[in-house]
Amino acid sequence: MQRNGVMECSVCHSKVVTPSPRSVSRAYDKHRNKISSKYRALNFLLVSGDCILVGLQPILVFMSKVDGKFQFSPISVNFLTELTKVIFAIVMLIIQSRKQKVGEKPLLSLSTFVQAARNNVLLAVPALLYAINNYLKFIMQLYFNPATVKMLSNLKVLVIAILLKFIMRRKFSIIQWEALALLLIGISVNQLSAIPDGTKSVGLAVTTIAYIYTFIFVTVPSLASVYNEYALKSQFDTSIYLQNLFLYGYGAIFNFLGILGTVVFQDTILKKYSSTVATIFTGLASAAFLGHTLTVNFLLGISIVFISMHQFFSPLAKVKDDKPAGAIELEDAQNHRTSDSFVNMTAGAADDHDE
Repeated sequence: MQRNGVMECSVCHSKVVTPSPRSVSRAYDKHRNKISSKYRALNFLLVSGDCILVGLQPILVFMSKVDGKFQFSPISVNFLTELTKVIFAIVMLIIQSRKQKVGEKPLLSLSTFVQAARNNVLLAVPALLYAINNYLKFIMQLYFNPATVKMLSNLKVLVIAILLKFIMRRKFSIIQWEALALLLIGISVNQLSAIPDGTKSVGLAVTTIAYIYTFIFVTVPSLASVYNEYALKSQFDTSIYLQNLFLYGYGAIFNFLGILGTVVFQDTILKKYSSTVATIFTGLASAAFLGHTLTVNFLLGISIVFISMHQFFSPLAKVKDDKPAGAIELEDAQNHRTSDSFVNMTAGAADDHDE
């Protein structure tokens, strides 16, 4: 809610004067640092479930291929997925509206919906990028095995960090940059055996297009994650349930337009450690169910990646945020102290809301 030019969170009561994406992000971090043990247990269960589901995704996509190709439209699958998420968002919005207290702005009123829709039109940008990313999840399976796809997806953490550095002006410590370097080294070690010596089954054209798809697969969802954070936190007074509804709604629209495009041009043309853990799970599941070999390169690579992720998110690696000068200032309603800024990188690394 906003009073006298000062925005105050109704949950943690943090106050932001002249809000900017960075100052609002600090308010989110303050609330995250004060959550109860029961809520932390719920987060642990959610992350564990996310590890399993995210790890299974490339396995199931790989198993859905027939003779190395998909006998269905990936865009149609993504459209149905987004439609399901829209229905889920509507149900959650209705449940939340029934918990509102007297005097609060009704979530289900037409005026609230229209105003929120106008204020959150920027969510269409990450929704479009997520739609592209979800299509690439299928395309990548045509060139790499499931474990390699998951390993490459961890590169999003590095790209997100770079984007946050230059776009959102986030600060990272030397230890965190070293952890990101380890991440890159670990993925490189794994890829050393991706194409065995003497193999001629993968020609230059296929290799080139595979690199292009990999570049898009890493950069597009990373851009979506950073822009999504900016769009969500720039509208601090809008209900997160309404924001989810708009994000999923835009995603469904873009995928539906993609379906129409494939009909007209039929022959032309996815808050944490879960992504890293899911990579291990995917590799083990690939070996167990699909007969893929767990090479020494993969084991060494994933070990380096796991260590780098743990090092990056270690409390010792966090940068203490200096109190901003001028009009932008974060106040604690209880103890009037600022908290350390913590970046939740895994939203992008864990495939981006899947979006």
